[in-house]
Amino acid sequence: MSDNTLAYTPAVKAATGPIYERVKDLIPEVEWAVYAPLIHAINELKRERKAYILAHNYQTPEIYHGIADYTGDSLGLAQQGAKTDADVIVMCGVRFMAETAKILAPQKKVLMPDMSAGCSLAASITAEDVRELKRKYPGVPVVAYVNTYADVRAEVDICCTSGNAVEIVESLGADKVIFLPDGYLGRYVATQTDVEIILWEGACEVHEKFTPDDIRVFRADHPGLEVIAHPECPPEVLAEADFVGSTAGMIKYVADNRPAKVAMITECSMSDNVSVNFPDVEFIRPCNFCPHMRKITLAKVLKCLQDMGPEIHVDPAVAEKARLSTERMLTAGKRHSRED
Repeated sequence: MSDNTLAYTPAVKAATGPIYERVKDLIPEVEWAVYAPLIHAINELKRERKAYILAHNYQTPEIYHGIADYTGDSLGLAQQGAKTDADVIVMCGVRFMAETAKILAPQKKVLMPDMSAGCSLAASITAEDVRELKRKYPGVPVVAYVNTYADVRAEVDICCTSGNAVEIVESLGADKVIFLPDGYLGRYVATQTDVEIILWEGACEVHEKFTPDDIRVFRADHPGLEVIAHPECPPEVLAEADFVGSTAGMIKYVADNRPAKVAMITECSMSDNVSVNFPDVEFIRPCNFCPHMRKITLAKVLKCLQDMGPEIHVDPAVAEKARLSTERMLTAGKRHSRED
């Protein structure tokens, strides 16, 4: 595609104008002149390729609001990918999310704009680690957070999200469970159930950086502030929060309560993305961002659609076992009110 094709022409400005109206308080016009030609080209090409673009809540606003057909948390993205009639899925997120989409929709082509977009949490455990845990604790069921790679999920009994982790743990009817890989999420689950939780000490490199002092400074600088935190944060951070919940849970909290001021203690792009839908709420933005999510850019999405690659592949035998643990979660979730 030539530089002329990606020029900020009057036609491109007009075509992308409605999108910019939504994000004009987030993106300066001088930056929009760079983003708009890429957004226009992507939206044209995805129609030509009959592709469907999924974007995680932590993607930057120009991707989240500019090109996504569906936005949400990791499991929600994969479920939507399986539901769509499109044969081609482009995952704007990290690699384990693309793997989940492929697991739930094996017949679809799943593209990943940057295969190096990983996850510190998913990388903290291997399939052999899980097998060793099962040898150490024979007969104890294993619950895996969906923020894990396919080969790990193939070794566990059932998956969970941050929103349904407590319900999934209790659905097993066991006195104790192995919970992996997020040690902080596991500790939070342990405070909400009588089931004994055997932890794996993985962590998200974004959420583990938050401290109680961060919360106290936010409150001191912004009287009346409501603080809502993701359960991947350390327990002493969660103790300072007014509400603890998944990304979907935090969005619902803002929608239901409309706080005058709110701080979302999670990846910083999420506040930008959510603020567009709640102009009456002042968002106090934390500055921690995920370096892996930031590897997904408009230029890489465009090239991905042009090349129809890189494509995600999951070994069929691994995918089948990982699909079972995921489907068990979905079946159990039907018995509970779930926030993804």
